[in-house]
Amino acid sequence: MDQLLPELPETPPRAPDADGDEERLGKITFTHRFVDSPGDGETVRWHYVEGGPAHAPVVVFLHGVPDSWWQWHYALEALGSDYRCLAIDLKGYGQSEKGTGDFRQEGVAIQLAALLDQLRIERFSLITHDRGTPVGDHLAALMGNRVIRYGRGQQHLWHLHPDLHPQQEMFTSPDAHSMLADARRLVVTAYSLLTEREVKESDLVRTVQEFSYDGISTAVPRYFNSSSFRQEWVERRTRLIPQWKCPVLLLQGADDPVQPREFYTDPLVVAKLPQGSGVHLFDSGHFWPFEAPEETVTVLREFLK
Repeated sequence: MDQLLPELPETPPRAPDADGDEERLGKITFTHRFVDSPGDGETVRWHYVEGGPAHAPVVVFLHGVPDSWWQWHYALEALGSDYRCLAIDLKGYGQSEKGTGDFRQEGVAIQLAALLDQLRIERFSLITHDRGTPVGDHLAALMGNRVIRYGRGQQHLWHLHPDLHPQQEMFTSPDAHSMLADARRLVVTAYSLLTEREVKESDLVRTVQEFSYDGISTAVPRYFNSSSFRQEWVERRTRLIPQWKCPVLLLQGADDPVQPREFYTDPLVVAKLPQGSGVHLFDSGHFWPFEAPEETVTVLREFLK
């Protein structure tokens, strides 16, 4: 980190997008959308980018921390010609809602379901990473047969060890706000500690910018204060996994230091998932969407077929 931080160029704030703004990813034009949907009090304002044929199969992407919809831009660029892709900024992140309210994983999943209902999305495949995955776990259980496939990325599942989720203590500490407010240092720290392969500087810069919007440093800790890794673990084993109806592909970086590969290659784990489920280990660390973009696209394309 000491070497990477000085090398990363200064990252001035990015101007907020407006509904209808377009962004070109490869050959596909994606549109920024802002939608007020039922949620806390009256509404939750969601930001997402959307692209691809309007009547094609739908794929919904949920990112982790310290990321945003941008985490999926390689996948969006590659899959946008064949799928209607929606990459959503989770509540509290990017340009989505950051006001007080329900930041339980289940609560956010219920609000995401309301958004998808409002967008008249009946059936879809779900791809998640890191802290978007606990929300995805609830969403897959809540929406049942409406989820066609679940690419479940980079998060504890059946096995858990208390030494392997240090971010819980970090993000519930009195210093959490100031730590998260320094987006540049936070992104460099996370990517330095958890990657095995080089990440493009342009991806790090955009990640910093997307994590620099006002309110993020206050909103994101609400997730960690609303639950715990142990609580999520108990809910998965006792309530959520039995409700998943679709094939689940566990997507894990083989060299993530806090999520050992043996937790996912244990055959008893896949046996507890719906028929047709499996595991793919990326030749990377934690952040495979950026570390191994070509492998990510190949695996997702095959899974979505």
